[in-house]
Amino acid sequence: MLDTVLEGGTIYDGTGSAPYVADVGVANGRLQSIGDLRHATANERLNVSGLAVAPGFIDLHTHSDFTLLVNGHAESQVHQGVTTEVVGQCGFSCAPVTCDEDIEKTSVGYLAGCVKLGWRTFGDYLDRLDATPLGVNVAAFVGHGAIHQAVLGDALRTPDGDELRRMEGLAEEAFEHGAFGLSTGLEYWPGNLARIEDLVPLCAIAARHDGLYATHVRNRDIYYDLGFGEAITTARTAGARLQISHIQPKFGAPGYAMAHTLELIEAAMRCDVDVAFDVIPHDWAHTRVSAILPRWAQEGGPSAMLDRLADPAQRARMKCNPNPMWRLVIAGHWNDIRLLRSDANLDLVGATFEEIGRIRGVEPYEAALDLLREEGEGLHQLLWTSRSFSEDDIRLCLQQPDCAVISDTLALAPYGALESQIGSLSGYGWAARFLGAYVRDEGLISLGEGVRKLTSVPARRLRLSDRGLLDEGLSADIVVFDAERIASRCTFEEPRRYPSGIAHVLVNGRTVIEDGARTGENPGSVLRRSS
Repeated sequence: MLDTVLEGGTIYDGTGSAPYVADVGVANGRLQSIGDLRHATANERLNVSGLAVAPGFIDLHTHSDFTLLVNGHAESQVHQGVTTEVVGQCGFSCAPVTCDEDIEKTSVGYLAGCVKLGWRTFGDYLDRLDATPLGVNVAAFVGHGAIHQAVLGDALRTPDGDELRRMEGLAEEAFEHGAFGLSTGLEYWPGNLARIEDLVPLCAIAARHDGLYATHVRNRDIYYDLGFGEAITTARTAGARLQISHIQPKFGAPGYAMAHTLELIEAAMRCDVDVAFDVIPHDWAHTRVSAILPRWAQEGGPSAMLDRLADPAQRARMKCNPNPMWRLVIAGHWNDIRLLRSDANLDLVGATFEEIGRIRGVEPYEAALDLLREEGEGLHQLLWTSRSFSEDDIRLCLQQPDCAVISDTLALAPYGALESQIGSLSGYGWAARFLGAYVRDEGLISLGEGVRKLTSVPARRLRLSDRGLLDEGLSADIVVFDAERIASRCTFEEPRRYPSGIAHVLVNGRTVIEDGARTGENPGSVLRRSS
């Protein structure tokens, strides 16, 4: 007896092979059979003739670590076919921590009063997540930033020998508890303090556990080759498998930077360095406003930062930063930068910083520092977005066979505690935008190849042997969509709109989206890496 049969769909199995028409039978959370199932007995049959049937999409790079604890339904993700998320990226993870205050500092999307805190180890955090009803499966990386914070706090320095050994111990413990990889955010505090000799021992631990080293590199603009070169050197020295996160160069990089970076990667691969990368399928970048500050301004944590922001002399020093995270700031392109999230100034969300400066009667840089100060202790949750990427670079990346497609956003819901939250402009439609705009409308790659980039490519990088493909015996994570209608419906004015074209989504064999509507099912599970 089958639980569900999907009848007559066009199968895109995740390998990139030519599609074919068949029925798919699901039982006990598994893909039981694929073929002609007209005579099979089933509790439910769904006619999916004319629709694409694919493995559930795997989002290799998200920051949903905390928002999934607030609301595990993951509405923004399951409504576009995502069945597995990978959290703990860019050096940020909810664990390990030494106190609840560290959870607030290291958790992207933190919301006060929504979640009972108290976990300390990486395993504690996974247990807490496992106790939450989840609409998606979740795999977790441990963030270098969290490890650093747990050992050194907010000190403006690198670890000494004993401290580095303690950091190694926390990394080892995280992998023993099920981490799939280690991540760094080398443009963020405290990752921007790290030296390569601090990173190699931690990456070597990831290598011993066959985990992945994912990095938000130190620079993607004028010094792009140093940033990508450091990532490759770190992985090569440690013997680690490398995943370069959201690889596309930023504003300020020379026009040849993307092509040159691909050449660097190809050269490394010829020397047996295992390197792959991923890309965000839109030209908007998003990050913390606090990331624009120089390192010295971030020492001591939010309280010390607020004191400095109140001092006119120190604010003047902050603006003299010669290497800000965004060179749009140096270039004065404030009309290309918009406020994305603010708790203290919700009415300004969506405005450009040129507009905000004009409204407040100050120059835009001063306005940005004012908003940080007004956010108070939660200043790290102040977000902005900018048009920083090149569409040509994105297209070039998408044509590379080992390029995965990611969201770099948060699992959210347009109701409850997460109603006003946003992680990126395409958070509710990134996968649909990729399949609709780049695959169907531009014909950049075939639909089969597009599905592969969302399924088996990330599964292979994670060493997930039972997901990412439609094959008998594997976990029944499935998305059914209309290839002619799938499209993002997000706009800057309305970024919380679900995409069109998604018909059904199954997670572990249970239906979470049926006929485009959310069911009450939350069958997702926490995936733990086995060494």
